[in-house]
Amino acid sequence: MAQTTAGDTDVQQAASGAGRAGAYRRWPGRALRRVRRTRRVVWLTLLVAAATVLAQWAVMTPPLYFDPYYVWLGARDWPDIPLSRWPFDEVPHQVTRIGLVLPARLVQEVLGQGQASYFVITALGGCAFFAGTYLLVRSLFGDVAGVLAVAALLVNPLFTMTNPYGHDVTWSTGVMLPDMPGAGLLTIGMAGLVVASRRTGRAQTRMLVAAGLLLASAFLVREFLAFLFLPIPLYLWLLRIPWRRNVTVGLPMLAVLAVNLVHNAVVWGDPLAGLMSAAEHGGQSRDYVTRELALRSFIRAMHDWQPLGTVFAGALVLTVIGFAVTRDRRLALVLVWFFALAVPLTALSGVLDPNSISLRAWLPRYWFAVLPALLAGAFGSLILMARMLPDGLSRKLRVRTVVAPLLVVALGGTYTVACVRAVPELPRDTAWSELRGYLGEHEEIRLICADRRLAQTLTFYTRDVWGDPVWHGEIRDFPHYVPQIPRDAFDGPMLYTRWRGQESPIGAGWRPSPARGWRLLWRSSDNVLQLWNPPPGATR
Repeated sequence: MAQTTAGDTDVQQAASGAGRAGAYRRWPGRALRRVRRTRRVVWLTLLVAAATVLAQWAVMTPPLYFDPYYVWLGARDWPDIPLSRWPFDEVPHQVTRIGLVLPARLVQEVLGQGQASYFVITALGGCAFFAGTYLLVRSLFGDVAGVLAVAALLVNPLFTMTNPYGHDVTWSTGVMLPDMPGAGLLTIGMAGLVVASRRTGRAQTRMLVAAGLLLASAFLVREFLAFLFLPIPLYLWLLRIPWRRNVTVGLPMLAVLAVNLVHNAVVWGDPLAGLMSAAEHGGQSRDYVTRELALRSFIRAMHDWQPLGTVFAGALVLTVIGFAVTRDRRLALVLVWFFALAVPLTALSGVLDPNSISLRAWLPRYWFAVLPALLAGAFGSLILMARMLPDGLSRKLRVRTVVAPLLVVALGGTYTVACVRAVPELPRDTAWSELRGYLGEHEEIRLICADRRLAQTLTFYTRDVWGDPVWHGEIRDFPHYVPQIPRDAFDGPMLYTRWRGQESPIGAGWRPSPARGWRLLWRSSDNVLQLWNPPPGATR
């Protein structure tokens, strides 16, 4: 066997070192070339995702109660979710949406049972929605329109005013609900159909299969999005994709449905558990509903909650005008998309039967799945109609080079300023974080009483952001709608807030009073949350 001498070793090490040094010198060049080869769509999609996370951090809505909380519990307990016990017996449709529950369970396994997991789950849903909007609008009308569409959504009060401890409008950014992730998956799938229309052969097949998987996954998150599957053959016809390609889209969708049925059969003993829980959801609404009000659900959702939501109704009008003028198939696709959801959504919100409400279409978040389409139609109409101007007139007015950019800057700036001013305050989760710190320093407090909404959010703040307990006492809750506070709710300090926005007060307006012997133990720096000690022998 040949032996290696010390001199040979030195030569080998020197050669190895020189090779590593050469590799280090070549690495920046290779990385730079790779960056240059990366398509612009990838970088802009990543930019949109980063902006989404930044916006959610700026809003920082605390983990909310009721539906989001039940989704969180369902993800934590999966697959042992007792549909026959409270709260799941009342809201089975929340926890049978495995497209939301299973990813939430995965994140909880990785990051723990704390606020960090909640933030990541909701951020992923937001990224899907806003990135999907960019990809859809870009695939139809280009990068500039795509970025502007995302910006119009991000700053709108429907997506920033989500905190009921300030002045809530709707539950959207930063909230664990199916509306944003479901709309996001559907929108990315629709973008896939548009891109597939420009490809042939295997490239088109791959894109259509991916689109089918994404569209079907949207159904696993939000059931009523299945209404948007009915016109898939019409989508393909408008995009000039051969009719036989409906099979290419449909087969992966059927595969996802089969996986869902098998999951439901294994976990709940009924393959149709998800469909049944969705179908049985509804009944007499707490809100006043008439057929006339239900018929105006879209306008009410876009205007009554926050007037700046009217821009989306204006986008619909602009799309209709644009299609009437241009007859462009892309605008026809947008309109089919909108009405395929709007008609059944409106009908089931009280037009068919005001005493049996299946879907509350007067809530803005029920329309999230069509907002990307409406923005695509609005920007597309403007672009197409500007292109229809005669070249001579266009050059004379300098529409494309001067007027259009100036109008975009002026209108966009005015819109953004109006959206920012519409937000009266941004409490974030400051009060809750301060309460977490206070409880961590006061282990002598063994019991906190609160209405059920506050109690459910409080469970996140008795732990640190990773889910490790910082306070080991008991939380005792009671329904906020009871006319009189239960007697056992006065056995310990009570957590109190003055509910804002659309939330009803505690106990028909009850509040702790120093005149009746209540003593303030703690309050947050923004006075959103207060902790009161009851007087001895207090009963109400």
